[in-house]
Amino acid sequence: MIKRFQVGSRMSQAVSYNGFVYIAGQVADDRTADLQTQTRSVLQKIDQLLAEAGTDKSKLLAIDVFLPAIVDFEKMNEIYDGWIDPKNPPARACVEARLADPLILVEMTAVAAV
Repeated sequence: MIKRFQVGSRMSQAVSYNGFVYIAGQVADDRTADLQTQTRSVLQKIDQLLAEAGTDKSKLLAIDVFLPAIVDFEKMNEIYDGWIDPKNPPARACVEARLADPLILVEMTAVAAV
């Protein structure tokens, strides 16, 4: 059975199916915040969506990180490394990408087992 979470007119923030949950690109609500604050916000949103789907970060399978400036890689990782479950790290990609709004400093998608 397909289950959708936080459904909007354009997309769902997460969709679960067949034992997996797919989390849409998450960005910070406060786009005036610095990179590390935005990273914390994005990770909190992922935590909330995982909980809503009945899982948690220990069951993450993959995370994709999008940064408009790859030079921010280490700053983002300072927050990410403190958040991730060190016993169960997911596969991850981090790429430089032009994001939908120039004020967005980080965006992440995720896939987890439920």
